[in-house]
Amino acid sequence: MSDTPFSAEIMERLAETRRVLESIDQAHLLDHAEDCSAESIEALLDHCEEIDLAAAHRIMRDAAETEFKAPPLDSIRPAASIPRHPEDEDALREIGQKLIDEGKVAAFTVAGGQGTRLGWNGPKGSFPAAPLTGKPLFRLFAEQILAANRRAERRIPWYIMTSPINDAETRAFFRDNNYFGLERTDIFMFPQGVLPSYDDDGRFMLASPEMIAVNPDGHGGSLRALRKSGAVEHMKSRGIEQISYFQVDNPSVRALDPLFLGLHLDPERSSGEMSSKMIPKTSPEEKVGVFCSIDDRTCVIEYSDLPEELAQATDDTGKLRFIAGSIAIHALSVDFVDRITDGHNAQGLPLHKARKKVPRYLPDEGRTDSPETPNATKLEMFIFDAIPLAGRSLVYETDRVEEFAPIKNSEGVDSPGSSHELQFERAARWIESSGHEFPRDADGRRLANVEISALTAMDPADLKSSPEVPDTISPGDQLAI
Repeated sequence: MSDTPFSAEIMERLAETRRVLESIDQAHLLDHAEDCSAESIEALLDHCEEIDLAAAHRIMRDAAETEFKAPPLDSIRPAASIPRHPEDEDALREIGQKLIDEGKVAAFTVAGGQGTRLGWNGPKGSFPAAPLTGKPLFRLFAEQILAANRRAERRIPWYIMTSPINDAETRAFFRDNNYFGLERTDIFMFPQGVLPSYDDDGRFMLASPEMIAVNPDGHGGSLRALRKSGAVEHMKSRGIEQISYFQVDNPSVRALDPLFLGLHLDPERSSGEMSSKMIPKTSPEEKVGVFCSIDDRTCVIEYSDLPEELAQATDDTGKLRFIAGSIAIHALSVDFVDRITDGHNAQGLPLHKARKKVPRYLPDEGRTDSPETPNATKLEMFIFDAIPLAGRSLVYETDRVEEFAPIKNSEGVDSPGSSHELQFERAARWIESSGHEFPRDADGRRLANVEISALTAMDPADLKSSPEVPDTISPGDQLAI
């Protein structure tokens, strides 16, 4: 028994929580309650209430009854895409810029991850991503929004989805950096939802005496979190009509892209509900989802789920047929998010199951077991599963160097090193396309490295008249402009 008697309030809450858990066959989560201190059991009860275990159990049960099955091969076709430079590019860019200038677009960053895989102790958004100055990811996005504010002469709101594990640290990081020059009231942060992990017997697990083992519900949970946090209503109150969605690990993303928004709003091409960007895959093995068309509906099939026969298929020129790689950049209308998350009418995204190694607290032994092999199932949702729910969804092809330099791994592919190379190459291209010379060797390799702040240039055209670009860039130069 606990040395400290529980108060009447705790006893009442304990009885109510036990009743709920018994109704879903999860009462084992409280078997150790009598051995806990009042503080520990109160923390556990708080966690049970935050999760809504009854709803989580329904989700687990539904997921257990479904398995992903690839559609018949003959029903899967490559998704059509808009070329990088459509004929009406200037007109589309003007439409998108007008929407930004009118204050009808918000930036939305999914930033629930930690930098653990990068050897970084903190939120991934605090990772130093700029190749010369070491500016963190959050600052790179903030500078884009600040530059857009100045161009539009209005304040553009920024919505940031954190996670329970990094929410406090992320908020502190923004405070410590004075919100990177943005107004505090223009930044709306909220944590994403979580779902309990469960073992092979369908039993939820404890992570500690005070906590249930949970995992974030995936980037697809961002839509549900927008509603639950009040962000959707907040957007409506500010006159926001469109959301520019991107994930935190890509320092080259265009946080607010006028051309993409113009395409998204073009009624000849899109319903204006959800649009996506893609880049051509480098190989069948590249680990990105692939845009496909099934029954005339655009969708994404994960690289691990795409049948090998299709992943390797090529056309008459030897080019991959299923080449459109998803890079997690989307435009969504506020009305669309509102519609598919609206209470009983909500169109829930499918749940994806993953077998994982989950540390488990063992009350009988008073210790935590860290398994060497997968012992539990985690559930998550993917944002791209919302695409088929849109009336008509376009896919816009963009350039890897221009817009996709992710930092996910400590070394190799999608690492800080590979990202820096892409960022340097983009800067060199921008300088060259603006009419300036850039030193290269006979094979076209860069002989200097330049980093360009969004406060200096949002695109190459801004560099043509910028006094920040030196008259001469020499081999070996390392310049932050």
